[in-house]
Amino acid sequence: MIQASGLSKRYGTKTAVDGLDFSVRPGMVTGFLGPNGSGKSTTMRLILGLDHPTGGTVTVNGRSYAQHPAPLGEVGALLEARSIHTGRSARNHLLALAATHRIPTRLVDEVLDLVGLADVAAKRVGSFSLGMGQRLGIASALLGDPATVILDEPINGLDPEGVRWVRNLLKTLAGEGRTVFLSSHLMAEMAQTAEHVIVVGRGRLIADVPIDELVAGSSATVVVRSPEAEELALALAGTDVTVNAVSAGVLEVRGATTDQVGETARRHNLAIYELRVEQASLEDVFMSMTSDSVEYRASELQGSAL
Repeated sequence: MIQASGLSKRYGTKTAVDGLDFSVRPGMVTGFLGPNGSGKSTTMRLILGLDHPTGGTVTVNGRSYAQHPAPLGEVGALLEARSIHTGRSARNHLLALAATHRIPTRLVDEVLDLVGLADVAAKRVGSFSLGMGQRLGIASALLGDPATVILDEPINGLDPEGVRWVRNLLKTLAGEGRTVFLSSHLMAEMAQTAEHVIVVGRGRLIADVPIDELVAGSSATVVVRSPEAEELALALAGTDVTVNAVSAGVLEVRGATTDQVGETARRHNLAIYELRVEQASLEDVFMSMTSDSVEYRASELQGSAL
C-alpha cells in the first residue's frame, strides 16, 4: 500500500504538490491522472525518495522508501525508461541491478522472457527502440518480485500488441494482490486498465474514486434521431432540459431520460428512428474536472490558421 498524508513539495516559490492525502491499495490497478504541471511526476519522485517532501509524509508498505533494506523487493518503479547506461546490454543492466539486491540470476532471465526481450538480451541498450526501452524498464521494475509497482507512462512507444500486453500484465499483478500505481495520459487505455483513479490538478487532490463511479456520476446525454427533429426539439425544450441539434435530424438532449424523450415524442405523434444514452467517457470527465488546472492551453484552430 502507498499512503500519502499532507504531502507537499515546494521548489522556491512554486508549490508542486500541495497537501495531498491519498491511499493506493493492493489488489487493484490505480490510475494517477492530471494535466501537465499537476504534480504527478513530483509525487512519484517523493514516493520513491528521489525528492524530499517539504511537508507531510508518504510511505510504501508502512515505511518510507529509504527505510526498506532491499527496496527492489518492495517497490518496482519505471519513471524514465531511457535512464539506462546505453553501452550495456539489456541482460547486463539487469544483472547489475540484481547484484545490488542479491537477486538470483535466474530472475534476470525470467523477466527478460516475460517482457519479450529474451532474443535481444545481448544487444546494447543504446540500439533499442522506444518500445524496447519501455519493456526493459518494466523488466527492471519487476526484477525484485515487488509487492508494489509504480509505472509512469509504461505504454509510451509500444505497439498495439505491447499495449495489450501491459494492460494484461498490470491486471495480473493486481490480481496477485500487489499494489499497482499507474500514470498515463491515454484516457481510453486507463479506462480499460484501472479500477480506481486519483486525479490531481495544480498539486491538489481533485478526486480519489472508482472509475465506474466517476464516469457514472457525470451527466449522460440522450441522443435522438428523428425525421421531425425540429418539432421534437420544441416539444422537449423546458427549464431543466437542454436540446442541441448536432446534425440534420439528430438531437442531443440533457436533463431528460430516454423514457421522457420517448413519451414526449408519443404525445406529439413524432417519429423516432433512434434513441440511446451516451455516457461521458473518462476523457470527457477528466477534461471537465481539470479544465481550471491546465498549465498550457492552446487556442482553437479556426479553419486554416497556418
